[in-house]
Amino acid sequence: MGISSNSRQLVKRKAIFLDRDGTVIHHVHLMHKIQDLKFFKDSASVIKSFNQLGFLVIIITNQPVVARGLVTKKEVDEIHAVLVDRLKIKGARIDAVYFCPHHPEANLKRYRLMCACRKPEPGMLLKAISKFNIDPKKSYMIGDSMIDIVAGKKSKLRTIFVGTGPGHALDKKYQKIKVDFKVKNLKSALDFIKQHES
Repeated sequence: MGISSNSRQLVKRKAIFLDRDGTVIHHVHLMHKIQDLKFFKDSASVIKSFNQLGFLVIIITNQPVVARGLVTKKEVDEIHAVLVDRLKIKGARIDAVYFCPHHPEANLKRYRLMCACRKPEPGMLLKAISKFNIDPKKSYMIGDSMIDIVAGKKSKLRTIFVGTGPGHALDKKYQKIKVDFKVKNLKSALDFIKQHES
């Protein structure tokens, strides 16, 4: 007997939420040019492995370059289209990309606000969890910054800190926040998740 579409919708999915800069690609200060898009060497193979393990893979990123007026939202979408295509060529699938264009001190007034989507707030994560019917208990937030970890915890996700970014973990504001797991890089995060899943 086949599963009805309604039954399928009741089945919760599992997901890997990935920060972008410093996690999937090299951190470049205020990166807003496609030519600055440089992947870590294991990014494609790790994401492909997440796909094979049955995880949705969703990128969650703050992009204050929009608020600063360095680039438009459409141009950020174009950068993400290139990112997704380059990974796809290597057999790695990104299921969705969410980005926040806001900043409380934005140069452009229309983006100058305290929003619910800018990490460490969980808005982007919660939106994806709802849209894709994701079970937070079976899912992970992986990032190189404590704001990723805080957003993940607010979304009831398991959190993994990777040491490939510029060192935001030193932010004193988040000293009391406990990271669930700390690893060297995205490949180490995959190894940990494989072990945990088995």
